[in-house]
Amino acid sequence: MDADTSTLLRRLLAERPVAALATLHREEPAVSMAPFVLPAGDTRLYIHVSGLATHTRDMLEHPRVSLLVMAEAGGEWPAQALPRVSLQADALPLEREGDAYAAARAQYLARFPDTAPIFELGDFRLFALQPVSARLIAGFGRAFSLVGAELDAWLRAGA
Repeated sequence: MDADTSTLLRRLLAERPVAALATLHREEPAVSMAPFVLPAGDTRLYIHVSGLATHTRDMLEHPRVSLLVMAEAGGEWPAQALPRVSLQADALPLEREGDAYAAARAQYLARFPDTAPIFELGDFRLFALQPVSARLIAGFGRAFSLVGAELDAWLRAGA
C-alpha cells in the first residue's frame, strides 16, 4: 500500500466520528452504531456505551467484534468503491478506577465534549477495542489486509 492510500484510509479513523459496530447477539450478527476515538499513537479504539444496550451485553458475552468506518457517500467515489476500514477487534471493558479508564475518558471527551454528562450515568462503560486484523478498501481493486505488527504500526501512524 502506498503512502497516499495509507493516509486516505487512516484519515477515516481520525475524521469519521461514528462506526458500524457488529456484535454476536443470540448467535446472530447484529449491527449498531458507535461513536469512537482512536488516540494518536494508540492501537486501541475506545467506545462509550450503555449497559442497557444490546451491543454492550453482546460484547461482554462474545468479546470479538467488527467495526466498519467508511467515507461519506456522495463524494468522488461510487457507492461500491467507498473507501473503508473494517476492523476485527477484541472488546475489553475498562474499570472506572484504572489509569487506562482515565486516559481513555480524556481522549473520548476531547473528541466528544458534549458527552461529559453521560459519564456521570452509572450504566455507561468505556470499552477498549483492540484490533486483531483489518481489511482496508481504497476503491475498486485497491484492497489490503493487515494483521499483527503491520496492523499496529499502521494504526499508530496517525493521519
